[in-house]
Amino acid sequence: MNPDLILTNGRFTTLDRSNPNPEAVAITEGRFSAVGDARDILPTEGPKTKLIDLGGRRAIPGLIDSHIHVIRGGLNYNMELRWDGVPTLADAMAMLKRQAEITPPPQWVRVVGGFTEHQFAEKRLPTLDEINAVAPETPVFILHLYDRALLNRAALRAAGYGKDTPNPPGGEIIRDASGEPTGLLLAKPNATILYSTLAKGPKLPPEIQLNSTRHFMRELNRLGVTGAIDAGGGYQNYPDDYQIIEKLHGDGQLTLRIAYNLFTQKAGGEADDFSRWVGMTKPGAGDDTYRVNGGGEMLVFSAADFEDFRQPRPDMPAKMEGELENVVRILAQNRWPWRLHATYNETIDRALDVFEKVNKDIPFDGLHWFFDHAETITPRNIDRVAALGGGIAIQDRMAFQGEYFIERYGTKAAEATPPIARMLAAGLPVGAGTDATRVSSYNPWVSLAWLVTGKTVGGTSLYPSSNRMDREQALRLWTEANSWFSTEQGKKGRIVVGELADLAVLTEDYFSVPEDRIAHLASVLTLLGGEVVHGEGDFGKLAPPLPPPAPDWSPVKLFGGYQDRKAGQLERRAAAAACGCAQGCAVHGHDHASAWARSVPASDSRSFWGALGCGCWAV
Repeated sequence: MNPDLILTNGRFTTLDRSNPNPEAVAITEGRFSAVGDARDILPTEGPKTKLIDLGGRRAIPGLIDSHIHVIRGGLNYNMELRWDGVPTLADAMAMLKRQAEITPPPQWVRVVGGFTEHQFAEKRLPTLDEINAVAPETPVFILHLYDRALLNRAALRAAGYGKDTPNPPGGEIIRDASGEPTGLLLAKPNATILYSTLAKGPKLPPEIQLNSTRHFMRELNRLGVTGAIDAGGGYQNYPDDYQIIEKLHGDGQLTLRIAYNLFTQKAGGEADDFSRWVGMTKPGAGDDTYRVNGGGEMLVFSAADFEDFRQPRPDMPAKMEGELENVVRILAQNRWPWRLHATYNETIDRALDVFEKVNKDIPFDGLHWFFDHAETITPRNIDRVAALGGGIAIQDRMAFQGEYFIERYGTKAAEATPPIARMLAAGLPVGAGTDATRVSSYNPWVSLAWLVTGKTVGGTSLYPSSNRMDREQALRLWTEANSWFSTEQGKKGRIVVGELADLAVLTEDYFSVPEDRIAHLASVLTLLGGEVVHGEGDFGKLAPPLPPPAPDWSPVKLFGGYQDRKAGQLERRAAAAACGCAQGCAVHGHDHASAWARSVPASDSRSFWGALGCGCWAV
């Protein structure tokens, strides 16, 4: 059988130690069918085989995010203004002002996480007065990590917050001298007040949620992501809030492989949730594109130690062990893998007591369970996790919150948060992810830069060399290693014969760019099962069509998603997103902005059709 696709003239990183640097790759029926010398693979080209010359670019296995809230994120993506990567507060506020001018009532302008004040040159958040000045009438909600939200006066009115509104449990509404809310909401010590306030805003209708989810997936594809393990989330009920993603799956429109965990929604009702769910579905139900993964990251609310490093570490209530044991017994008895959010070692220690107790009665025996986060886990508890056959999924939360951790606990304590090297030395399965879209950005290259450099997005050095990863190890944590966390080892994560043909061709060579360039990488060509799901530049004409972002006022249409820090990138991304055209250029595909940014020999460049038949200038 002739292959469907051959890739040649690329620098392939297979992560297969027995075949690390092949010259060509063949793909047949969605899987890698040959990886080796060009002289062996090129002659297998048949009349229907597509041949793509990668032009010497670096190609890697498609990236897999082991902890992202992609299903919830997709429902909301088109109505969120992303400050991810914005280099200055001045830029961020200019974006906010422009978006407020075009957002119709009753919609809100929402900046929902993915950034930190430390990324801004000004090293601060906007003041409430500044927000009210640029958006006097349109409600504005700005979520900063999970520590606070900033609301303008219009948003306070829309949310119904007034002088008589009581503080909710675990949160504080900051008030002025007369008792009126100022617009600052604090998570003390948990994020319920932030979740619940955001939920008061209007939702997109289903037909636009479909569009929104497609655009979010394609934004991830643009960054080289082909797989995601969805960690559920607050206000993401199963099965109600899964109808959009399931329709896209049924219609063959998913451009990511998604394995999803079920997240309990009501304190006190956790065991009922999981008892119901184990009767409705089972781990592995679905296919290679969309499948059930297990329970979590929220198993019981009494074990949720939110990671607001501006606040003291929360003590979990005495009922934690009993409630957690009830749920873990249900999961273990039904052979459901699980994940548990746990920031602090103190929480992990108590959870392990429960897991060890249940394991004595119901042996885990190869069941894939793991902790998420684990910033302050001790060597002793790492060894306890290993003894129970568990793993740890780490995220780059410290890249966004490292400065706050240092303020509270000191530089020395931050040096192993989390202790990745010690986890790997213990033989634990360790995988990397983002915890996007609220706690951190969904950009995987920010995480990879953090793993390699040990620095926050604000430039603070956190880790000594002993707790930093070399580039290959960091890439493994984002690819091959993450297959364990969805119980799919040997199926994806490498460029190896027989594995799923998920691959990304990069804008620059990850292995040779300076460290400060890693966070700026992206993909020029992304394949899922051998099918192109993203292409730009030389590969733009291969990109599948995507309808323009909806609604017309969508921040995605005006600004796009992640805002790269490169000079001029903000303007270019805004121009590309604003294009909204349905047809690609014969030369540049839909990447018109790359052509507009170039010098051309014409006085009126937008009307110039270009040498080589370029149509960008006529858009």
